[in-house]
Amino acid sequence: MSYDFDTVYDRTNSESAKWHHHPPGVLPMFVADMDFRSPEPVIRALHERVEHGFFGYGTEQPEFYEVICARLARRYGWPVQPEAIVLLPGVIPSFNLAVREFAAPGDGVLMHAPTYEPILRCPGNYGMDRHEAPLVRGPAGGYIHDPAVLEAAVTERTRVFVLCNPHNPTGHVFTRAELAHMAEVCLDRNILIVSDEIHCDLVYPGHEHVPIATLSPEVEARTITLMAPSKTFNLPGLKASIAVIPNEELRTRFVAARGDLVKAVNILGYTAALSAYRDCDEWLAELMRYLEANRDFLVRYVAAELPGISVSPPEGTYLAWLDCRAMPAAQGDPHRFFLERAKVGLSDGASFGEQGHGFVRLNFACPRSLLEEGLDRMARAVRHS
Repeated sequence: MSYDFDTVYDRTNSESAKWHHHPPGVLPMFVADMDFRSPEPVIRALHERVEHGFFGYGTEQPEFYEVICARLARRYGWPVQPEAIVLLPGVIPSFNLAVREFAAPGDGVLMHAPTYEPILRCPGNYGMDRHEAPLVRGPAGGYIHDPAVLEAAVTERTRVFVLCNPHNPTGHVFTRAELAHMAEVCLDRNILIVSDEIHCDLVYPGHEHVPIATLSPEVEARTITLMAPSKTFNLPGLKASIAVIPNEELRTRFVAARGDLVKAVNILGYTAALSAYRDCDEWLAELMRYLEANRDFLVRYVAAELPGISVSPPEGTYLAWLDCRAMPAAQGDPHRFFLERAKVGLSDGASFGEQGHGFVRLNFACPRSLLEEGLDRMARAVRHS
């Protein structure tokens, strides 16, 4: 079956955060929100749910847990029992909840750098310290984990490690060996692993997503894994996610800490998540082929038409991390340069931490014509600077 990822839809009248953030005329290529319609099975399921006409309190059914467990087993060889699955309205509240419950003010929260802005902010929300382990450039030019750097970042007050894999913003998919070292450090120092794996389905050929919890029973027992259909199936506004917590003691504390703050999942989000995970593998396979082609087009375009800018092909996600530090016209602020001179709205690299200064993040999950238009605008701005 063929799916349409080329049609450009007008989202300006849909309360879209992406398309209302900037003034008219700016092409938004920042927030991780795809410009593709969600899969038709999800749309049909939502129509049926809405046509029923009742929106009372919901309760999860066994089928949801069965679908999730079957998917984890099929994609990752990870046998998970249904009781290990906890539903929540988002990955961001989930890792905030875990950090708040399993660390205390004055403790340290370990993370790679640069990293996703809400992870960066999380420790400060609770009076905790951020323990950063900067990623380094590997032989191929992309980012990799440095064991010595991670070990140096750990102190006696480090309590939680918030991992982002696949990594946002660099697009690195951590290898099994990299993950094994992270897990070893955490087990040796009794550090809880909270793994944000929201981009786990968006991995390109030649790379493999390995949930860190699958490395061993010991690692699984010290890990809270967070996943969601939002990035994969373009459902972020429906607010549904899962936490996989096989360790009963951790899960009991996590659920108790959730209390009445983040307990319920939107009933339409639940409907959409179930359909996405159950009915849309074929759509996802074709999406990944389209995204891979977009990624390769972008990498070639940057090399040929954007002097002073470099990019390593992301191994996962639909986010490109553009290094603009050799571009004099940007004067150290490429985000502002491209917004003002090209009318292209990108994510400011500085928002991902100190290591992001001089970078921008570009979302290429859009019809090819929009991607080409955005890159053409950027190239014209560079040529005329």
